[in-house]
Amino acid sequence: MEILLADINDISEILDLQKISYKQEAEIYNDYQIPPLTQTVEEIENEFNNNTVLKAVIDDIIVGSVRAYIKKNKCYIGRLIVHPNHQNKGIGTKLMNKIEKYLEDKGIVKYELFTGEKSQKNIYLYQKLGYKIFKSEKLSDIVIIVYFEKEIARHGI
Repeated sequence: MEILLADINDISEILDLQKISYKQEAEIYNDYQIPPLTQTVEEIENEFNNNTVLKAVIDDIIVGSVRAYIKKNKCYIGRLIVHPNHQNKGIGTKLMNKIEKYLEDKGIVKYELFTGEKSQKNIYLYQKLGYKIFKSEKLSDIVIIVYFEKEIARHGI
């Protein structure tokens, strides 16, 4: 497996993978209108203009992806996806580590991300990677979003 910078030619494949990957989330909440499932090609193209997008590739097939953008001194990470057939093999962890490493020297002091309160696999992964919950927000009667952050460890004097 390789983790590479995605480019505009990968949009279609990443969007298809996103829709496959987020079906599990939709099932948890019984809500198939969540943004990752309704996102259009045009919307993801706009994200490509403002985000760093990485892809995990096995045998020329994209099996995972993650996006991030920097605003002020924070790096916002989102849309971590791994094809269901490739989950629980460390691909999500490798994508997270790579995006953090890729952007850590851009003057940021914190990473931030979110997931649904019922998304136990995601919560476990983020906590394992050193993220801490700092707030939650009720999105609807069924969905509560949990926000995580991780401060960048600065080495030196």
